[in-house]
Amino acid sequence: GTEKVRFLYRLIYNRQQYAMFDSDLGLFVGDTPYGEKVAQHINSKAEYMDYCRSAVNRHCRYNYGVFTPFLVKRRVHPSPSQS
Repeated sequence: GTEKVRFLYRLIYNRQQYAMFDSDLGLFVGDTPYGEKVAQHINSKAEYMDYCRSAVNRHCRYNYGVFTPFLVKRRVHPSPSQS
């Protein structure tokens, strides 16, 4: 179901993650000293944070509902093979 859907947004530079947004936490978290400053700055923007928090509904749950009939319900039953 869609109750355990999670949205992650990772900020990466030079193959190193410096900050990330997790929809379960509802805010940005910094992984490096620079990432902590970036996360603090982004978390202070209330309108943008509301946009990020709604991303789990807008992207994840919506796409789960769209693609589930094609992915889950289209299973091929194994047929006996003859040699």
